[in-house]
Amino acid sequence: MATASITRRKVIGGSFLLDETPLDEVFTPEDFNEQHQLIAQTTEDFANNEIVPVIDRIEKKEFTLTRELIKKASELGITSVDVPEEYGGTEMDKMSSAIIADRIAKSGSFSVSFLGHVGIGTLPIVYFGTEEQKKKYIPRLASGELVGAYALSESSSGSDALNCRTKAVLSPDGKHYVLNGEKMWITNASFADVFIIFTKIDGEKFSAFIVERGFPGFSVGAEEHKMGIRGSSTCPLILNDCKVPVENLLGEIGKGHVIAFNILNIGRFKLGAACVGGARNSLANAINYAKQRKAFGKTIADFGMIREKLAMMAALVYVGEAVTYRTVGMMDVALGEVDKSAADSNHQVRKAIEEYAVECSIIKVWGSEMLDYVVDETVQVYGGYGFVEEYPAERAYRDSRVNRIFEGTNEINRQIAIGWMLKKAMSGQLALMPAIKKVLDEVMSGPSFGNAEEGPLAAEKSIIANMKKIALFASGSASQKYMQAIGEQQEILGALADVLIETFVAESTLLRTQKIVQTQGEAAAALPIAYTQLYLTEAMTRIEAAAKKVLGAVAEGDMLRTQMAILRRLVKYEPFNTIGLTQQVAARVIDAGKYVTA
Repeated sequence: MATASITRRKVIGGSFLLDETPLDEVFTPEDFNEQHQLIAQTTEDFANNEIVPVIDRIEKKEFTLTRELIKKASELGITSVDVPEEYGGTEMDKMSSAIIADRIAKSGSFSVSFLGHVGIGTLPIVYFGTEEQKKKYIPRLASGELVGAYALSESSSGSDALNCRTKAVLSPDGKHYVLNGEKMWITNASFADVFIIFTKIDGEKFSAFIVERGFPGFSVGAEEHKMGIRGSSTCPLILNDCKVPVENLLGEIGKGHVIAFNILNIGRFKLGAACVGGARNSLANAINYAKQRKAFGKTIADFGMIREKLAMMAALVYVGEAVTYRTVGMMDVALGEVDKSAADSNHQVRKAIEEYAVECSIIKVWGSEMLDYVVDETVQVYGGYGFVEEYPAERAYRDSRVNRIFEGTNEINRQIAIGWMLKKAMSGQLALMPAIKKVLDEVMSGPSFGNAEEGPLAAEKSIIANMKKIALFASGSASQKYMQAIGEQQEILGALADVLIETFVAESTLLRTQKIVQTQGEAAAALPIAYTQLYLTEAMTRIEAAAKKVLGAVAEGDMLRTQMAILRRLVKYEPFNTIGLTQQVAARVIDAGKYVTA
């Protein structure tokens, strides 16, 4: 049941700093069609009815139960959303894929197992496999008969994946590759049937193989005892003269990095969506506990500082939905232009996804750090009970932490986000350098008092415009200082990435709210407007701090004083009544007992 492609103009990845985005080109949760809503409800019902009642058993590593749940999910069609119909899949759009990742996230452990199977464990074969490989493996993976896993990391090469030591050598008879080495921290390892394993052929050519559990020389090490996601399997893989048929080489020799990085882009947006779902779930738990727990003669949900926490958590869920579904919507537009009948259709699909590498990294970084904030505040709402295993706050707190490591650490993803932007600028794909020059000329010439924003959300639009100027101004100042050597300045690039991330996330939030105002009116959009103003306040604070860090490193004396004066001008805005806003939001979500948008 393929969903209809979204009829919008294709957006160049990373162009959000340069272009004004028309509202009709922005996809938001309010744009979900009937099928998207059905998928969301079906997945939510499955999670509530099948996963939630057995979370304790999942946490005890009953992996036969995990496999049973994956099989049940496959019967609903939610394990095969990215699989073509000809191989037994449901072939939905990426929006549906993100919705499933979001709505299934009721248990961190099961969510990790599920996404490890349907995403990085299956998609390498979908996008890079030969016809024979697809026919052999994909239908059985799609149906849940087989479970997949992805093996990239090693003890000495986590983020530096291309530095792997696992080696593959062609056998003398030319029929097998013989693999030797060890892979670490492999999700689903103890019960998966099919593994995508990355090695270096002859110790030099980084490549990938499809390895079955039963191949000679393949074994799985002991289960890791983890701080969180305890109900998921994480083990090392041991390859001791493991014989892999030559026909199980995946993709081209020496092109394993193309597989690894493209698949991780998909993993990143799905992880971001799962973080949004996890935050929504934690918020509901926090609200319900706060409404029951009494202190000083009333429920703690009546206390202003608790209400402030709940309001900010709700705002972050709204923001997370906005940035995730905006990005996935852009991806679907690009994928809609793929000629599926073409011989290189899989290559076209990969290029369409790769186009949004910046945005996928942003979703992953922001989503994982947002969820850490939400689960931390949930523990605080629970107080002492938040530290006790029988309450859900404790498990969510532990489970969340790994998301900043999964799918490339947040440090690596910050480097990817800003590095990809600079790469596109250098290649001429993004007119970033002219935009930087224009902003530098503008801000150095003094304040301008014309072209003020007008109409609904005018102040918010001005804030976003200034965020973009700060991003370009700080990037230009750093580029002038370091020129081509800027790639070696990780701290500066990290700070620039933070400005970039907050700008894209804040703009996505405002665009969502503008669409709601446009379609429903300002009165009906009161809650989204409150969410937006709360987030813009936080985002501008973080942008200012990151920009100061950059300017302090690249300038001094009179130049630094001049640049700081410019920055002060750009971050200046009339503050919102955040206390009033949190009271407004808290009243609504406490009354509803969950996150709501109206």
